[in-house]
Amino acid sequence: MPNKVGHSLELFFIDGTSDGMLTAEIFNWTGHVLLTPRIRLVDALKRPESKLTGVYILVGDREGSNLVHAYIGEAEDIGDRIRSHDTNKDWWTQAALITSAKNRLNKAHVKYLESRLVEEAKQAGRMNVENIKTPPRPSLSEADQANMEHFVDQVLTVLPAIGIDGFVKKTRPVGNAASSTPFNTHSKVVFELKSGEHSEHGRVHGRAYLEDGEFVVQEGSVGRSRWIGVEHSYQRLFDEVVESGVYVEDGGQRRFTKPYAFSSTSAAGAVLNGRVTAGPKDWVLESDPSKTYKQWEAEQLKME
Repeated sequence: MPNKVGHSLELFFIDGTSDGMLTAEIFNWTGHVLLTPRIRLVDALKRPESKLTGVYILVGDREGSNLVHAYIGEAEDIGDRIRSHDTNKDWWTQAALITSAKNRLNKAHVKYLESRLVEEAKQAGRMNVENIKTPPRPSLSEADQANMEHFVDQVLTVLPAIGIDGFVKKTRPVGNAASSTPFNTHSKVVFELKSGEHSEHGRVHGRAYLEDGEFVVQEGSVGRSRWIGVEHSYQRLFDEVVESGVYVEDGGQRRFTKPYAFSSTSAAGAVLNGRVTAGPKDWVLESDPSKTYKQWEAEQLKME
């Protein structure tokens, strides 16, 4: 895994509010991102960056789906293209306009960016991408291709920071196929969640470990087939994981076919249990089930 390098991200809230238009730029990067809610589209399209060559992402919800929907496109005048979508597509609520300083992107560049962003979105599996087919990549020189890959990396850094996190890959590579167990955690500290051995809703048996600040539930972990708890924000997360295709039906329960990263122990526990879960208390050390995640974490803090 390549070394991760810190970035300085500058956000400018154009309207002076957190839910209005904003721009996002990374220090020493020529790219520029303008995020606008649909209700501010008229003002957004008066801005100079809307007349540049670039890529745009339309984001919103569709009735009957638990996944965020997105459409990714490119144009030599992205504002003009978005105007047509304002008439033809009624589901989107936000638009991200991605351009470059001094209009340095040409038609081939943005076609490449469009293709790569569609690829990344479909691979992440966390959004319903309206683009039916992935656009073909244009032929670029080796140098241009390297520059565009760097541009893509920066865009994928900025988007989650401004609330468009559907490009973030939550799945992880599966364990070693030669292993005798579906869990392949090597020397990692492994946590376990068990419940419902005699429950009408089925048993839960999950295993997970910490990696890069995320709590990764391992492939083979078994949980509830549906949400059984009270209505909660984690219910949407449960539905999102199911729709991603990695948490599949298996004999009246669900099973993770790939490792999947969560932002917290409670989020991971809620998806497995199908209800709100006190993750720090319910996850325990596999090597010492008498010790909860919360107790283990407290020990780690004392060692600092």
